[in-house]
Amino acid sequence: MGTPSQGSAAVAAARVDLCALDLMPVFAKEMVAGGVAGAFSKTAIAPLERLKILLQTRTNEFRSLGVLRSLNKLRKHDGVLGFYKGNGASVLRIVPYAALHYMAYERYRCWILNNCPSLGTGPVVDLLAGSASGGTAVLCTYPLDLARTKLAFQVNNSDQPSSGLKRPKGPPSYGGIKDVFRGVYSEGGMRALYRGVGPTLMGILPYAGLKFYIYEGLKAHVPEDYKNSVTLKLSCGAAAGLFGQTLTYPLDVVRRQMQVQSHVQHDQFGGPRITGTFQGLKVIKQTQGWRQLFAGLSLNYIKVVPSVAIGFTAYDTMKHLLKIPPRENIKSDQGST
Repeated sequence: MGTPSQGSAAVAAARVDLCALDLMPVFAKEMVAGGVAGAFSKTAIAPLERLKILLQTRTNEFRSLGVLRSLNKLRKHDGVLGFYKGNGASVLRIVPYAALHYMAYERYRCWILNNCPSLGTGPVVDLLAGSASGGTAVLCTYPLDLARTKLAFQVNNSDQPSSGLKRPKGPPSYGGIKDVFRGVYSEGGMRALYRGVGPTLMGILPYAGLKFYIYEGLKAHVPEDYKNSVTLKLSCGAAAGLFGQTLTYPLDVVRRQMQVQSHVQHDQFGGPRITGTFQGLKVIKQTQGWRQLFAGLSLNYIKVVPSVAIGFTAYDTMKHLLKIPPRENIKSDQGST
């Protein structure tokens, strides 16, 4: 008697769980899938992400070392955990960012298909939806990206003062995310928390659009039998990331340097303070050389392949696990979700 009763209870509990998942709105499932995908992809390439920031902002100390020697230098000064310095802020930012990015992409895509039939259903829709969703996610999460950059910018050199790894004078030292918010806010109010958002938007709009445009476009030309292949998804994601990043990388350099500079007249390289996107491009070219606009790009190629590839693959996998309906069904049933 006891065993059948326990079995019935287990079946009932499973049905309740199944019903709870079925009752969960599609947009909420998309946010969960996007958040998980973002956390996986960002943590996987955290050491390379931090090194890229240092190459972009501490050019005199890291530019001539190369990837392996720079990573070894970081390990000596900050230890293995130093590879993940700022990753807490990065994950804290990327979870809501990716959740909003992927969910907004699906919502914008449905809206465009329903309201702009003249655009068809091809990759142009993915380009527009991806751009709009990228801008939406950036505006909602930018202060966390600022905190991540400032934390990653700091290098501990107290144990080796003669190594030549000197901290630039001016920028304060931060102990955590709250410390960054407190310090930046006291420096310039809410406006300071969005320092560098201009070049960020100018970079993310084309990048996010191209990323979805290329990924979905490549998948559309693959035979149906291979569409669920992990290798295929990784390859399409890698191609999307490489192409998009190449076109928008100088804007990312401007953004990083705006984020780490303090509220002073001159930046750490002796040039005028960067106050805008095009002015920043000009200042960096004149004071640091045009090569600095592409500092860390080779490293970015190394990191963007696993980052975007893992992100898209994890998102598609989570959509399957959460039983998110195909996009055709989402479009037709949008009013009821």
